[in-house]
Amino acid sequence: MGILHDDVVIINQSKNEAEPSVITINCPDKTGLGCDLCRILLFFGLTIVRGDGKWCYIVLWVIPKPIIKWDTCRWELLKNRLIGTCPSCSSAFGISYYSSELQSSMVTDVFLIKLFCYDRKGLSHDITTVLCNLELDIKKVKVSTTPVGTVMNLFFVTDTRELLHTKMRQEETYEALVDVMQAAIISCNVEKVGPEVTACSQASPFLSSAITNDVVLRTSNNVSVTMDNSFSPAHTLVQIVCQDHKGLLYDIMRTLKDYNIQISYGRFYIKQGRKCEIDLFITQADGKKIIDPSMQRALSSRLQMELLRPLRVVVVSRGPDTELLVANPVELSSKGRPLVFHDITLALKMLNTCIFLAEIGRHVIGDQEWEVYRVLLDEGASLSTPRRKIEEGVWKLLMGWEQI
Repeated sequence: MGILHDDVVIINQSKNEAEPSVITINCPDKTGLGCDLCRILLFFGLTIVRGDGKWCYIVLWVIPKPIIKWDTCRWELLKNRLIGTCPSCSSAFGISYYSSELQSSMVTDVFLIKLFCYDRKGLSHDITTVLCNLELDIKKVKVSTTPVGTVMNLFFVTDTRELLHTKMRQEETYEALVDVMQAAIISCNVEKVGPEVTACSQASPFLSSAITNDVVLRTSNNVSVTMDNSFSPAHTLVQIVCQDHKGLLYDIMRTLKDYNIQISYGRFYIKQGRKCEIDLFITQADGKKIIDPSMQRALSSRLQMELLRPLRVVVVSRGPDTELLVANPVELSSKGRPLVFHDITLALKMLNTCIFLAEIGRHVIGDQEWEVYRVLLDEGASLSTPRRKIEEGVWKLLMGWEQI
């Protein structure tokens, strides 16, 4: 017998907000499944505090952010998204099959939300929060402030529900924005655009040197990655010890996905002091251990780098102006890290720092594609807040360390 649709994902909601809810996933396997699942949980604002999985029976203990209202509808949406990313399974014949090739060939429609409004403090964050709650994935942003106190916001988004082409979904988006912004809205328009608007472009030398500078902040200098082939006859054991941060498991999983690594068993838990221990039994795409020392060194080095610097944050001078740069690596599947712009705008709002211009772009730096957020800070606000404090404040929000 195959796996029943309702049994692919089971969510046991915690009755106590302080205790984690438990998500159980049981489906056929595919390379990168762990990354895809962790990305969805990160997009929904969930923190994974413990995880256990063997082949494709995965159990995750998660805690929602207290600022997000989790009702039955939101849990059901999460369940549908998790089911949607699992490989298909035929319940009639018990035959599982992969649809990754079909899914990768499908082009997701990109829409432009053009929002003209009066400026006010925290405006960009409020708009971003509305779009995230509507499950609109922000691909690119251009925010321009005029001298007369108005702002043109251009948000290029894809719709997780794939309904933004309908009048009903567009009206829902408009009404949600009006609820938050009220009389600040002057006009709002939604239109479909070509996928070329999110295409990758080559970075300028200035951008590249700023992002790759070793001065940027790090999570911790204490990251340990070890590999051992003696524990299992068929798998390589990877043991990781590091400090916890927002999206930690996603950062590990996307790295392994990019290396085409298969995970047969994994365990993740957080100890006192936010210290994390992760054990993963892995194989290469051909089902064999990682024996080659050079391959082991390359994978270990990449994991260490991604955990030391999962995102890069720096504040630089751009002529007379101050610019905040945030960059994160893009998966080989061309998916970027979720909620980055949301956290940037939230941090700046908490720091009482206003945005004058903002944009998101894809850039090639070295041999890797990056998603780069460029935020030109309001001159008056930026002068009142020390540069180092802006860097640290944005970094802490992105890492999930809420106090600024």
